[in-house]
Amino acid sequence: MTTLDSPIPRFHLAVPVDDLDAARHFYGEVLGLARGRSAETWVDWNLHGHQFVTHLAPSRAAQVSNPVDGHDVPVPHFGLILTVPEFGRLAERLRTAGTEFVIEPYVRFEGQTGEQWTMFLLDPAGNALEFKAFADDSQVFAAGKD
Repeated sequence: MTTLDSPIPRFHLAVPVDDLDAARHFYGEVLGLARGRSAETWVDWNLHGHQFVTHLAPSRAAQVSNPVDGHDVPVPHFGLILTVPEFGRLAERLRTAGTEFVIEPYVRFEGQTGEQWTMFLLDPAGNALEFKAFADDSQVFAAGKD
C-alpha cells in the first residue's frame, strides 16, 4: 500500500525557521527525514508519510510553556507518536548527534492511563518537537484527567 492509498489522512504542517541550511542539517541529517521539493525559501520533508515544510521566516515570537507531569512543556509543539522501539532508536540517534533536550527522554504518567515515553527538543529555529511512545497504543485517545 502506498501512502496515497492510506486509509489514514496525512497531515500537512508548515513551521517557520530562521536558517534553511540549519533546518536542512537538522531535519535531513540529525532526524534522517527524506527531503522533497524545495525552493529558495522553503523545504518539504517526509515526516513518516506526512508533509512537513520548513519555511524561511526570520522573526519569531517568544516560546511559552505549560506544566505537565512536573515539566514545563513548550507550546506550540509537534511531533510523532512512535512505537517504543522506534522511540528508543530515535532517542539514541539524537543523543549521538549531541542534541540538547528541553525535556530528556523519560516515562510520563507511569502506571496511569496514557503511560508514555516522551522527549522534547528544539530545532535550530526554536520550534519545539515532541516524540512519544505509548506503553499501550490503545491509550493514545483514552480519557483521563481533565
